[in-house]
Amino acid sequence: MKLLLGFVCCFSVLISLAQSKREWGFEYRQKIGFLAAHRGVMGHLPQDQAIAGEFSYFIHTKGKKQWHEPCNYPTIGATLFAGSVGNNEILGKFIGLYGFVEFPFINQKHFEFSGKLAAGLGHGSKVFDQETNPKNVAMSTHFNAQICLGLKTSYKFKRNKITLGLDMTHFSNGAFKVPNLGINLPYVSLGYGRTIKTTQNDSLVQPNHLIFRKWLIGTTFIASAKEIFPTDGKKYPVFCLNTSFRYFTKPKVGLECSFDIISKQAIMGYRKEISKTQWDILQLGIYTGYLLPLDRFHFVLGMGIYVKDKYQPEDFLYHRVGFRYYFDNGLNAQVVLKSHWARADYVEWGIGYTFNYHKK
Repeated sequence: MKLLLGFVCCFSVLISLAQSKREWGFEYRQKIGFLAAHRGVMGHLPQDQAIAGEFSYFIHTKGKKQWHEPCNYPTIGATLFAGSVGNNEILGKFIGLYGFVEFPFINQKHFEFSGKLAAGLGHGSKVFDQETNPKNVAMSTHFNAQICLGLKTSYKFKRNKITLGLDMTHFSNGAFKVPNLGINLPYVSLGYGRTIKTTQNDSLVQPNHLIFRKWLIGTTFIASAKEIFPTDGKKYPVFCLNTSFRYFTKPKVGLECSFDIISKQAIMGYRKEISKTQWDILQLGIYTGYLLPLDRFHFVLGMGIYVKDKYQPEDFLYHRVGFRYYFDNGLNAQVVLKSHWARADYVEWGIGYTFNYHKK
């Protein structure tokens, strides 16, 4: 699943958005948690406590980008993760590298309370093998996407801070290879951070590329692949074309509505005794989502419903969470996980174009 390196490349763009007038430093966090068995067939996996450490490089934004102030001057950075996930014998140990952004909800002189969004790439030492490791129903690839959502409190004094955090860390390959039930890890963490240096620069605020209070019309072509049971079987291509309407009301609030046309060839593998045509397996959906724009880099979160899904291989609702990057010429690139609740469907690798963007 080396293509998931795109998660790291895509998210690292966010780090480059930090201004040059900034504070930067390092933080270490010690984490303890457990493996959440979100499926009955995973009941045998949680055996031990999950213990991990994280070392982070962070930058405090100061307002050079227009989105910094509306987001209460967030902290941006990169984290190296290493540790166990609750079963060393079957699941092994994991290392990961991800980019993150922390949004302060409360930011005072000595106290801060913030929320965290993060994504990157993780590597697990043990995977499913029919002969040597058949009980590992969670992971079938060494490389997986790593996603982290969390809350953190910080007590600050001079250039130092003591942190207490709570987060959910997730590993998954997006159903590129099965089994892929994924790993969910609630962690509690205690950490120490220190600001190393403050760099001074001019106070010129760079303009935002967003177009507010106007419907933007675009289309996106998506390609992917997924595997279905039995294990070590065929990988099926997935193609999707959607027409979208996006509207931004303010610097950190956007709405997206789209019509999806999905050709998921894996449906041919469901109930093979039934003869199917390409029209039969075509899925049509209506989707709506929330967009959090950080200049050119957008978080995507939303839900859709199938209006045509003849064989219904999964639920009638589907979900998206991921990232999108916008260029000056109206093009955009995206890496988005499509799922049905907690079950990954596939990773959407997409290229899109906004037709009326040039009218900015």
